[in-house]
Amino acid sequence: MARPGALAAGYSSQSMARVVVWEWLNEHGRWRPYSAAVCHHIENVLKGDARGTVILGQVDPQLAPYLIDLQSMHQFRQDTGTMRPVQRNFYDPSSSPGKGIVWEWENDCGSWTPYDMELCVSIQNAYEKQHPWLDLSSLGFSYLVDFDSMSQTNRQSQRKRRIRRRMDLAYPLIAGSIPKSQSWPVGTNSGTPCTCQQCLLVHSTRAASNAILALQQRRKLYGTEGGANQNTSTVRQSNTFAGSSLWSPTTTIARGHHNNHNNISVGGGGGGKAEMNGANFPLVTLPTNHALTINGQNNLNRPGTQRITVTASRGAVPAGVPALPVKNLTGPGPVHPALAGMTGILLCAAGLPVCLTRAPKPILHPPPVNKSDLKPVPGINSIRRKTKKKHLRKGKSPEDVVRRYTEKIKCAPEEDCTICMERLSSASGYEGVLSCKSIKPELVGKLGKCGHLYHLLCLVAMYNNGNKDGSLQCPTCKAIYGEKTGTQPPGKMEYHIIPHSLPGHSDIKTIRIVYDIPAGVQTTEHPNPGKKYSARGFPRHCYLPDNEKGRKVLKLLITAWDRRLIFTIGTSSTTGESDTVVWNEIHHKTEFGSNLTGHGYPDPKYLDNVMRELEAQGVGEDNLKD
Repeated sequence: MARPGALAAGYSSQSMARVVVWEWLNEHGRWRPYSAAVCHHIENVLKGDARGTVILGQVDPQLAPYLIDLQSMHQFRQDTGTMRPVQRNFYDPSSSPGKGIVWEWENDCGSWTPYDMELCVSIQNAYEKQHPWLDLSSLGFSYLVDFDSMSQTNRQSQRKRRIRRRMDLAYPLIAGSIPKSQSWPVGTNSGTPCTCQQCLLVHSTRAASNAILALQQRRKLYGTEGGANQNTSTVRQSNTFAGSSLWSPTTTIARGHHNNHNNISVGGGGGGKAEMNGANFPLVTLPTNHALTINGQNNLNRPGTQRITVTASRGAVPAGVPALPVKNLTGPGPVHPALAGMTGILLCAAGLPVCLTRAPKPILHPPPVNKSDLKPVPGINSIRRKTKKKHLRKGKSPEDVVRRYTEKIKCAPEEDCTICMERLSSASGYEGVLSCKSIKPELVGKLGKCGHLYHLLCLVAMYNNGNKDGSLQCPTCKAIYGEKTGTQPPGKMEYHIIPHSLPGHSDIKTIRIVYDIPAGVQTTEHPNPGKKYSARGFPRHCYLPDNEKGRKVLKLLITAWDRRLIFTIGTSSTTGESDTVVWNEIHHKTEFGSNLTGHGYPDPKYLDNVMRELEAQGVGEDNLKD
């Protein structure tokens, strides 16, 4: 059933205008809409280059790590390698996205979360028709929306939440020909499949996956190897690539013979061949006597649900056949497991012998450790640090801080101040905006370490907009003056040695760090003072090798903890939840016995990398006490 207010994927009207909404697939299998501003940005890039890359941070600073590859229709996070599918949906101009209407519900932290676009459209339709309530059960949600009280009620738990309707920027409007599909690599001809080598590989991959699916369905219907009517089985094939069918809507799978149509023969008596006699694609040959089973449906050609679960082969695996793990390509995870999975599928499609196995699970924690086996870290006196409220430095006004780290310049050069973008020879752009009796708008100062020049009044304005901790950071080179502190909420940090070794450090023990921060209420230094913040995933366990460099990193992390730099309150890049405790640009290893997520060992460069990250926060080796 089509979405309310949405245009079906095969719509081909040449004259009707449509609203475009770009969406990404979250870890719960729901398509979440980008904001209207982001969708306008994506459409602008799409007009210039249909195979290009969209940098989301150019329009929304919170999305700075994210890119969208229009060629593969995937969102990519640069720092973690997480990939998620994206899609381009079309809605009627009179629907809620065309009018710029957003419906939101209040989450546990007191902030507002937008509904999925299909729900937003349905809610707005009911609201415009002046219905007193709307039951969302037909859309797969056990909620009742009450427009009189502006609330939603969970029909099972009876829990109520507030909802609201607000106006925002309308989503982009397009007219003319609407593509039938933009969920697979974009071809130059929307009417027929692309004939490039990459897309031909995709075609052959789908042929192989459909053949494997047919075998599995036949086994489900008639048993593993025996049973009646084993000769034929009918399977629905893919028809979503570039809006055209790769073969006829149904294909007869023959086990022991071929006919003159699009036949596919898999395993056993068929000699291990998969043939497509009616299509101009490469012949796919599967290894003989080696049957692969893929659970569930054939989802390779469904962009929203490219989930692959592979079980062990029922046949004997020939010696020397490589085993490649396959992982969920749409869920969160680093690049290399996803590429390994796709490589395995393409190798199978190309006729090369390969055994697809279950993807290994990350080993997040060490074996259980007795309390008596926990030892203090040599060279560090305590085993625990606590942070409470912010320790304010008294007696330091913004003017005093700026004067402390700068020296006045009598003759200002003909350059721009990179804070206000006015000429240094003229008055500061903050003249009349910021009142400061002791510093005149035309005064220019030079920072002591790096020598960069700014209006003194601009530096005062920058300091007032920061943490006001008595430190300055050069906006050009990021050099830190003074002791930088953060906005980490109260919590505790524990560290000790456990009698287990990390991969790549088999000859030494391990330092375990345990961070524990409870939920609380934001203060004036946080994004939304007075609102509650959540603390998900605590206590968090992190690991370092117990060697000289590992202990040095621990000492620097303790200093960063004392300065409240390890965590902050913001929006989670993993779940999208706002007003929650998140990491603050200092990477930690949270995976003990493997490195499947990129947050584990072995990683020979990690200790050097994290020391550079700490140095960027003003925590360097010169801060270590003997």
